[in-house]
Amino acid sequence: MSPISQENTDVNAAIDAELQLMDPAVRASRSLAARLLDPEFVEVGASGRRWTYEEMIAALPELDGGGGEGDGDGSRFEPSGMGGAVLAPGIVHLTYETVFDGRRARRSSLWRRRSNETSWRMYYHQATPVPAGE
Repeated sequence: MSPISQENTDVNAAIDAELQLMDPAVRASRSLAARLLDPEFVEVGASGRRWTYEEMIAALPELDGGGGEGDGDGSRFEPSGMGGAVLAPGIVHLTYETVFDGRRARRSSLWRRRSNETSWRMYYHQATPVPAGE
């Protein structure tokens, strides 16, 4: 496989995994979400809160897009403009925007695949709210 083809494969795999994390069924399942988050995962959410792996796994079903109490109508994130780049072997950076309940956010994720693993896991995620009217 050519290096460019491998990069496209890696970016597409990370995009697929990112989209899985937006699925309410995945967000509601600790075991499914745990397969997609790196044990060293950290997030800085749109609220500014810092989340660790354990905090995120525990809270994910109730957060926006999870179909839980914090999301009574079962709304889903609507992603757009998703793209990525391979930063180094085993590291993919994704950027995109989401709309959820009328609120926009710009998002950035780092996905990592360790040499002894076949699957990609989210290592870092950051969401930044887009000001109203922009």
